[in-house]
Formats: sequence, C-alpha cells, structure tokens
Amino acid sequence: MALKVKRVLITQPKPETDKSPYFDLAKKLKLQLDFKSFTEIVPYTSKEFRQEKISILQHTAIIFNSKNMVDLFFNLIKELRLEMPPEMKYFCVNEGTALYIQKYIQLRKRKVFYGKSTEKDMLSVLKAHSDENYLYLCSDLRKPEVPNFLKKNKIKFKEGVVCYTKSADLKAMNLNDYDLIAFFSAAAVKSVKDNFPKFKQADTVIATFGEATAKAAKDVKLSVTVNAPTPECPSMSMALEIFITKNNKDAAKEK
Repeated sequence: MALKVKRVLITQPKPETDKSPYFDLAKKLKLQLDFKSFTEIVPYTSKEFRQEKISILQHTAIIFNSKNMVDLFFNLIKELRLEMPPEMKYFCVNEGTALYIQKYIQLRKRKVFYGKSTEKDMLSVLKAHSDENYLYLCSDLRKPEVPNFLKKNKIKFKEGVVCYTKSADLKAMNLNDYDLIAFFSAAAVKSVKDNFPKFKQADTVIATFGEATAKAAKDVKLSVTVNAPTPECPSMSMALEIFITKNNKDAAKEK
C-alpha cells in the first residue's frame, strides 16, 4: 500500500539562496522540506597537512569544488604562513565559488576558471587546460570523479586532503517523523548508524545519490527505493519529483 509522502528530509545543508530545485519541488508538490547535514567537516591542522608532504607552491593551479574548500584552503595557508603567487590559477565548480575566492585574495584577470554549475562542467574546463600541475583539494572521503578524470586524461595532479568528515550529532532528531529521507554520501548513511543504532526504517522511503551511497544504505539494511543519478533523472530533485508524484497519486487512488 502506497503512503502519501508529505515530509521530506534532505541530508545536506539548506541552500544559501532561494534558487534551488528543492524549493520549487516543495512548492509544486506541497511538501514540508527539511534540510540537515548529517556530517561535519573538521579542518586539518598545519601539522596534519604537512604529513602529506605536499608542496603547495610547486603547483600551478588549485581545484575548488565548493566554497567550503575555499575557506579550508586559505585558512590552512595562513596557518602555514604561505603567500599565494599572483600567477597561481584557480579552477572552480561554478561562478559562485570563483567569486568567493575574492574574500581572500585579489584575482588577476584570466587566473580563475569555472564550470557552469556542476562538477561535470568543471571537468571539461580542466581538460582545456591540461598542461597545468593541479592540486585537487578534498576531504578524506572524497568522491572519485575528479581524480579519475585527471588520471584518465593524463593530467598532472596531486590530491591534497585538507579536512576529515565525521558524523554530526543528530540525537535530537526523530527520523521516523519523515516519509522520505534523501542521502548523498556514504558518510551520511554512517551517521544514521552512529546516531541511531536501533533505527527501524518501517515505511520511510530511502533515496540515495550515487552507487557508493546506495551500497552504504544496503549494507546497514536500509531498503533503497529511489536512486539517482540515472539517464532519465541526472539529479536527486528530478528523481524525487517523479517518485513522489507517482507515489502520491497511487496513495490517493487506494483511499
């Protein structure tokens, strides 16, 4: 029997602007939409970073896949007492991240590059500048897409881990209050196990983004109903819209 989906939990921070497909989805389908990051980022200390034996200034370009990475990096180089050379190039996931760099330094013309909006867009920009020596900033649980792409295209790079991920404290929440929970990383799924070792899924619909996230959910005995990305649904918001629309129609018919 289909149960109507009314309340949805997105296990990510709330978008910074109103221009988010999730807000459009909530309005269109009359959903109560909550956002809560299930993980926390802990910055590396300069001592921890030095153990990686990475010389930042030997690279000609830095890759940022989020504003958070911009903050982590520039706070780190301040602690390391480094000054970024004016010829250093910066490659960003989108324009917003590129503009955010100006919080820390004055950007010289033609030294910042970015994709339209997604990580996939940024990869094509990296390929167009394949002669650079990149430093790819990431967490200890980074996704494989960027390093795999760089390796495949024989582009010189090194990964620089600047933070590690830990489970957030979620014990004040009741996951069974939600009809659907959307996960975007294996770390977020682990957070459920860490915070709610006795959690029973019952009728809660589980949605996952990416193969690693889906595997992590299944490993902790969660039944996954909604998967993304797919050719038909490249984004989680699209996958949720299709599922919830059909599910709620079926639930109405069964009344």
